[in-house]
Amino acid sequence: MNSYVRSADGNALDAGLLLGLLHRYRPPDDPRMRGTVAAIQRTLQDGPYVNRYLRPDGLPGSEGAFLACSFWLAEAMALSGRVNEATHLMDQLVALANDVGLYSEEVDPTSGVFLGNLPQGLTHLALISAACAIGEAAR
Repeated sequence: MNSYVRSADGNALDAGLLLGLLHRYRPPDDPRMRGTVAAIQRTLQDGPYVNRYLRPDGLPGSEGAFLACSFWLAEAMALSGRVNEATHLMDQLVALANDVGLYSEEVDPTSGVFLGNLPQGLTHLALISAACAIGEAAR
């Protein structure tokens, strides 16, 4: 596997691994980081939604897609020079905002219903960061 994984003793992915690129742990052209982004897209992305990780996680109930992770993916694409893809994903995500422009923590990928905390500061921070990265990459 040419990607980072959630833990040293497994091969499970966690979309939080995108933060390695966003916070410059490795450069965007690093083969393993590129492999991580590709693996997250292949395994955890469902349309514009990105799941934090695959279930089961040992916790009761189910979770929706974690919206911050979706914005992290858009930012990772922009930092990797994939500006058109990043812009397309960002457009889809921006369209999800509620009637006053707010986002929740999670969203049900099937129904589009917001789940968890509303508003969720981390989601809004991820949106702003992704928008800045896309704007910078488009210059």
